[in-house]
Parts: sequence; C-alpha cells; structure tokens
Amino acid sequence: MKQLSALDAMFAYTETANTPMHIGQLLIYDPSTAPDGMVGFKDILRYIEGRLDGARIFRQKLVRVPLDLDHPYWVDDANFDLEFHVRHIALPKPGDWRQLCIQAARIYARPMDMNKPLWEYTVIEGLDNVEGVPKGSFAVLHKMHHAAIDGQSGLQMTLALHDLDAQMKPRQFDMQFEPEKDPNPFGLLAKAQFNNIANPVRGLQNLQKLIPMPKRLLDVQREYRQRDDAKGSIPKTRFNKKLSPHRVFDGREFALSDIKTIREAFQGATVNDVMIATVSGSMRGYLQAHDDLPDKTMKIGAPVSVRSDNDKDSAGNQVTMMQVGVGTHLADAGDRLKFIMEETQRSKAMTKALGAKTLMELSGAMPAGLTAAGTKMMVRAGLVERLNPAVNSVVTNVPGPMVPMYFAGAELVKSFGMGILAEGQGLFHVVTSYNGNVILTFLADRNIMPDPEFYATCISRSFADLLDAAAKKKAKAKKVKKAKKPKKRVSASAATAGRVRVKRTGK
Repeated sequence: MKQLSALDAMFAYTETANTPMHIGQLLIYDPSTAPDGMVGFKDILRYIEGRLDGARIFRQKLVRVPLDLDHPYWVDDANFDLEFHVRHIALPKPGDWRQLCIQAARIYARPMDMNKPLWEYTVIEGLDNVEGVPKGSFAVLHKMHHAAIDGQSGLQMTLALHDLDAQMKPRQFDMQFEPEKDPNPFGLLAKAQFNNIANPVRGLQNLQKLIPMPKRLLDVQREYRQRDDAKGSIPKTRFNKKLSPHRVFDGREFALSDIKTIREAFQGATVNDVMIATVSGSMRGYLQAHDDLPDKTMKIGAPVSVRSDNDKDSAGNQVTMMQVGVGTHLADAGDRLKFIMEETQRSKAMTKALGAKTLMELSGAMPAGLTAAGTKMMVRAGLVERLNPAVNSVVTNVPGPMVPMYFAGAELVKSFGMGILAEGQGLFHVVTSYNGNVILTFLADRNIMPDPEFYATCISRSFADLLDAAAKKKAKAKKVKKAKKPKKRVSASAATAGRVRVKRTGK
C-alpha cells in the first residue's frame, strides 16, 4: 500500500463527468508482421497478461480516505479482471481517419471507473481506409489516469507492452503482484490524523531550501530580459471557457528531416521550439478565421519533468509547468519562432531558479483534507472559469522510441498522444515522436472547437509557413554571403598594363 503525493491526489480530486483526468495514446498496428499475419483479440489478451508485471499500476486500484481527510492510497486489487480493462470494437465501413478520430474522442471522453485499476485499452478494428496505414490494421486506444502516471512514467508503461521485434519472446520483470485486502477505514482515519500534523512540519523543514531563490530569480531577470510585447496578463479566448463532456481529436505527422531544416535556418531552435511555433501559428490561424484573435500574445503551458535518474522507474507525477509566450500577435512565422526561442530560454532559466522539484515537494505541506476540500470547491463552484486563464493551451512533449516497436507481433506504424482538459483549458496539444517522425495531436472540447478538421488544416499550414520562413532565411543568408565574397586582388603592374600614358604639357 502506497500513498499518493499531493500532486497525484489533485488529479483524483478534480475528476468530474466533464473533466475526466486521464491521459492516453492512440496507437495503430500492422498485423502482417505477426505469426500467420493475423492478431486476434484473444492473442492480445494473452500478450498483455504476460506483460502485466512490467508496471505496478496495471493491477493497483485507488482507495480513498473517508471524507478525503488524507490523500488516497494505491492497493493491489484482489479482484483484478483483465477483460474489464481491455475492450474490443470495430469501425463501420469505410473505416477512414475521420471515423477513427470521432470514435477515439467518444471513448476517450468517458470517465473511468474510479473503483478499479485506472487504465483501459480499447482495440479498434476495421481501419481499411486510413491514409498511410496498411489495410487490415488495428488501433489500440490507451487511457491511463493522471493520478497514476505522468508522460514519462506513461512511456515506461507503454514500453513494457512492446518489443523490438515480432518474435514475442517472454519477458522477465522484477515486480510481483501481491493482492491486498482494502485497508480498514478507521485505520486510514488514524493515519490521516498523524499525516495532517506531520506534513506541515516536514514542509517547514524544507523551507530553508527556498532561501537562495530570490537571488536566483533576480539573476535570471537580469540575464534574460523579457521583451515588452511578451509581458502582461494572459488574454481570454474561446479556448478558455467552461467545458462540456464532449471531445474532439485529430493530429498531423511531420518528418524529422523537415524539422531539422527549420532548426538549421534558425540556429539554436530546439524540436520543442519548432513544435510550439507550429501550435502558435495554428492557434493564430484558427482564431483569426473565427474573428477571435487577441491583440496580445497568447501563452501556453509546457510541462517539464523534474524526474531524476533515481526516480525514472517510479510511477506518479513529477512535473512542473513552464509558461511560454508564443507570439500569436506576430504575423510572420519566422518572427514567432524567434519570439518563442527567447521565451523558452527565459522560462527554462526561471524554472531552474525556482527549484521546481523543491516546490513540488513543498506542495505536500498543506494538510491533505484542506487540499482536497479547496480543490473540489474551486471545481464545483466554477471559480476557474471566472478567473483569468493560467495559460491559453498546453503543449507537452513526450519523446517516443525512434526504432520500430511491436505489440503482439504487430508492427507499430503510427503513434498519437492524447492529453487532458481542465476547466478553463479547452485545448491540449501533445508532441510525440516515433521512428523518424514527429507527431502533433490535439484534444479539444467539442463545443469550443466544433470544426477539428479545420484546426488540423491550420496546423499543416502553420508548419508549411515555418518551412517557407526557413527557406527565405537560408536564401537571404546565402545572398549576403555571396555579396560579401571578396573580389580577386589585382597586382599594380597588371592594373597599369594597357593604360594610355598622357603627356602632360605646361608652359
């Protein structure tokens, strides 16, 4: 039995019918690489069953303390049932990409049963007309509660279910499943009384770690001076309204070589900078088309992992949020990328100066009962909607494997991340990578974005604009270099050769 951290528990407290707190993936597989070129549903069940020891969260359920007077606990579920967690459906004909997106969004919008281990996989067959995907392929939609994992630990969970070849050799894992009885509620209340006294004491002991923070922040502000058009409050847009229970989903895939072309033109740009700039252009294009573009720059939240090497195999969330201005007030794609490069550098330095891991640890200092009550009150009273948004959208980057992966012998051909929506944040972007490609996907509230296909088109246009800006920048640099090329030096004798001597006359 292990207790959730304060940050993990927050995702359990904010779970509502309109804001299910799970993250996920939509993965597409080609079964032609499997034995006999086929993968049946029973094959998938057997395969997953053999990998359950790869991540403890597969068979752990959440046990809440009465009245939420303390943070919940993870307990190995004595009644674990694999077939409850792995479901099976098929798309109707013609089985195209739009149908897959609609079905994925519909399944993803449903909250999970909080009394069971907090994950679900849905096998989706009938993908016969998805562009770039072999006919007869199938998809698996993953749903994993954010109380259990962040992007990095979710990747570990995904890797436990995949191989580097199609042979499906048995894997050995260190973890062992030990079913437990649910803890006694009175025992949990006794622990809660102790923790609600001990946690603030531990928090006070950690306060000394914050003493150097003001000086570090001042140093960062001197070194990374923020430009005037990056300052100011965050504008409220259609993306920051109250959520409905409905979702839309789509995404686009880009070649890593094209991203490299953009990075070469804009020296110092990272892959993350390029993808944030793509999001910036797509949000600008979408809002401009709907006559809703704010004059000031919009800002996104970029989750940053504070997971150390010692924590790399642990579940739960170890992240902080970086706030980045994305230059949506600038018309030129190249100018937006340069704006973002400055902002991300400054935000990274600020996050480091703040001591993000220390702040995350200090978040557990408040008595758990107060944390739970305050969080639930804010959600139910709709206070978030009335306040200025913390960010306009979120862009999270979760790098994936750059080599082919296999599931039950079937080759993974496409990988799409799926995010999480919270009140006041109705648009979420996920950047993932797989086997030489970078994929940008988005999840949005259907009432906020009734036209997801148009937003996906805005993403494609935005990336094309960045490629054009890179080409123009390279052409300009080449022209300047050619103009500065020194002319061949000519000797004095050669310079005077052939000149006509004029005899000067004088009186």
